[in-house]
Amino acid sequence: MKPIEVKIVNKGPHALPQYGTLLSAGMDLRAWLSAPVTLQPLERALLHTGIYIALPEGYECQIRPRSGLALKRGLSVLNTPGTIDADYRGEVCVIVANLSNEAQTIEDGERICQMVVARHETVQWLPVEQLDETERGAGGFGHTGTK
Repeated sequence: MKPIEVKIVNKGPHALPQYGTLLSAGMDLRAWLSAPVTLQPLERALLHTGIYIALPEGYECQIRPRSGLALKRGLSVLNTPGTIDADYRGEVCVIVANLSNEAQTIEDGERICQMVVARHETVQWLPVEQLDETERGAGGFGHTGTK
């Protein structure tokens, strides 16, 4: 698969976002901090990355938690997945929350989230009087049971 080209400005001192393995979907994004940030339990903070991107039309960038940080330290990303639209030109910042019972310190350069660049479609609504019937119908929120 041929990679897409995305323009990027890096105002911080850290490497550009990069894939951890050959087949990774997400690229690790690092915090750009003037000093370590300590989050108390249930506290959140907006962290800078120094990264600015210009996605091509028809693409978005999703900001997602890193599973290791969530499992080992209780750190997660709020508003997840966060969406960066193709026409946004501001800094990519990340809302990180401490969902653990202990204070957690985030250091400058620490990998804080993943970025996934994905194609998306634009919708044009077609108003109708009723929808086609399906086997499922309006069943939702546990309609198939728990076992």
